[in-house]
Amino acid sequence: MAKKTTVVPASTRSEKDTMGEMQVPAHALYGASTQRAVLNFPVSGRPVPFGIIAAYAAIKAACARVNKSLGRLDAKRTKAIVDACDQIAAGLPEHGGWQAHFPVDIFQTGSGTSTNMNVNEVVANLICLSRGKPIGSSKDASYLKAGGVHPNDHVNMGQSSNDTFPTAMHVAAAVAIHRDLSPAVRRMAEQLERQAKAWDSIVKIGRTHLQDATPIRLGQEFGGYASQLRHGLARLDSAVHALCELPLGGTAVGTGINCHEQFGSLVATELSKAFTRGKKDAIAFREANNHFEAQHAKDAYVEASGQLKTLAVSLSKIANDIRWLGSGPRCGIGELVLPAVQPGSSIMPGKVNPVICESLVMVACQVIGNDAAITYGGFGGVGSLLDLNVAMPMMAANMLESIHLLAKGCDMFTTNLLANLQPDEARCQSLIEGSLAMCTSLVPVIGYDASAALAKEAFKQGKTVRQLAYETCVGRTDNAGKVITRGDIDAYLNPWSMTLPGGEGSAGG
Repeated sequence: MAKKTTVVPASTRSEKDTMGEMQVPAHALYGASTQRAVLNFPVSGRPVPFGIIAAYAAIKAACARVNKSLGRLDAKRTKAIVDACDQIAAGLPEHGGWQAHFPVDIFQTGSGTSTNMNVNEVVANLICLSRGKPIGSSKDASYLKAGGVHPNDHVNMGQSSNDTFPTAMHVAAAVAIHRDLSPAVRRMAEQLERQAKAWDSIVKIGRTHLQDATPIRLGQEFGGYASQLRHGLARLDSAVHALCELPLGGTAVGTGINCHEQFGSLVATELSKAFTRGKKDAIAFREANNHFEAQHAKDAYVEASGQLKTLAVSLSKIANDIRWLGSGPRCGIGELVLPAVQPGSSIMPGKVNPVICESLVMVACQVIGNDAAITYGGFGGVGSLLDLNVAMPMMAANMLESIHLLAKGCDMFTTNLLANLQPDEARCQSLIEGSLAMCTSLVPVIGYDASAALAKEAFKQGKTVRQLAYETCVGRTDNAGKVITRGDIDAYLNPWSMTLPGGEGSAGG
């Protein structure tokens, strides 16, 4: 009896491109051009982020629709391209997920050509599968004659890697800022505004140079933090506006060769429709005013990254201030009580550290580092060379990472820290009464030099400014010739009055 033979499916398939034959993984929806890139760039093991791939899918679909409207692409091919792009934007779940089919490393061709061809090949092969054709049939002459879709001739019609990749960069970043980051920053700002209002009656000591200063209300401090984020939201809006100018339509070097003169404008309109979810959630993409600037340089990207860096600086300030004010619990400032979210030490029992603050500060550090990489990527002689920037995949990856980290960091800080943060009012009152800076409100009454001497003597004797002022100022005349009473001292040293415009005790007039 003959042995049963087990047929093992081939692990690769053979495909050809303009450079020759390549062996491509049998299951892969990409082709020879992508496989060359996989072999050429085994650098980080990090593929181009999905945000770029999803943006590319939207761009290819928009281009197909516009080419149809211009009479350059028939309805059947247009629908096939759009349907395939929808599958890509959904993450190709029925094909094992997106990563297996978009494997090209971030550190690849500086123009992103490998990723553009990767998308073209996957779209074309998805269409092959939808028509019952084997993967890799997209360049077969008989298939194309019968209405097949070619990765270059149809999917890439009117386009170049040099204008599609920077367009995908802009679209992905603008959408991520608009839909993910701005809402997270807004939620954090609103939480800080609620706390500023709730805690406005709590007077505490201010600090400059990490030394005692004049009183301030806790609500005023938190109002300042909220204002930082409101300014940050305005900066994010500015970044989105800059990113919404798209290079598409310039093709290779900005001249628009092989592209209809209205192509860029029409595709921008299509993309605006695709990413608009109503009047309150609209993203208005537009064609670049000057395609040579838009493709030769990445100034808008550097600008947007700078806005993210500024937001990171704001967040680090807020996180650092809060962890300082919550330091202790007994031997630090201790004006705030930070929520205990996890044990803080493997050796010191009961220790709780400001871990949420520390996490957000590290996020800020990473974003600032990413901004440095993006800046160098846009820098002449590094990324921007003559008529094309050649650092775009790296810039795009860093930008999307920064947006993701900032959005998640803000949500983490709002949920895990701010929502359960509490003031220690007794501690605030105790520290403000003991501060030597209280003597500042006595300057209009007894003069600067006498106030300074009083503060030094209070420190020397271990007394409060109020105690020593009772002993040394009551019965004396003030600078206006009026006899100072104990009630006057209390009015002059009223911490609340020191936080109001004018800044001096009510008895001082």
